[in-house]
Amino acid sequence: MTIDPLVLMTDVDQATERLIRTAEGLEPGAESAPSLLPGWTIGHVLTHVARNADSFTNLLTWARTGVETPQYPTPRAREEGIEAGHRRPLAEQIADLRESHERFADAGAAMPAEAWAFHLPSTGRSAAFVPWARLREVEVHHVDVGRDYTPEDWSDAFALRLLREIVGGAKAEDASALVLRPQGLEHPLTIGAVTDATVAIGGPTRSIAAWLAGRADGADLTVSPDGTLPTPPRWK
Repeated sequence: MTIDPLVLMTDVDQATERLIRTAEGLEPGAESAPSLLPGWTIGHVLTHVARNADSFTNLLTWARTGVETPQYPTPRAREEGIEAGHRRPLAEQIADLRESHERFADAGAAMPAEAWAFHLPSTGRSAAFVPWARLREVEVHHVDVGRDYTPEDWSDAFALRLLREIVGGAKAEDASALVLRPQGLEHPLTIGAVTDATVAIGGPTRSIAAWLAGRADGADLTVSPDGTLPTPPRWK
């Protein structure tokens, strides 16, 4: 997948529109129905995605202006925003998704080329990482809505980048070492200190990424030597 933030902003546009179409197809009252995230309704998921767009708009504003603008004004603001908005009628949730995305898109369009290289202290990365982070939020939480959109709908490029990101961020102390063999990749990916006895997991890239992200049970994955799937490292 490209690392060009302008190309990724277009991917975010398309992913958000897909999510909005899914939300528009929900039955009245669906905002109170359970999502695939334990303890969260569909309204929780949609509200989180909208507030997340605003939080990333804040980061792009920081990068463009140099004026410190954190994602959330307080440590509790993320949770408070979700709690305040998740019970709203579905039509309000959909309008919020669209409007918050437009603010994010406008913030991206306003970025001069040099602003993408601005280091954001709160993330430890440059602003160029923000479009990918937003795309990841939209695509993964679209699955969490729990309707027709599944990891099988992720693009190959998205699934591979998500997989590499999870592997790169995994902490060995969170789970057993793993060897991952996504179909089509010449070289395996590893988590932790592997040995000859380390369990190897094989299967489609989307399936491995979704399993590691906690969005699939891994039923279509292979385990070598034969056995049950281990507990994957916690993905934050």
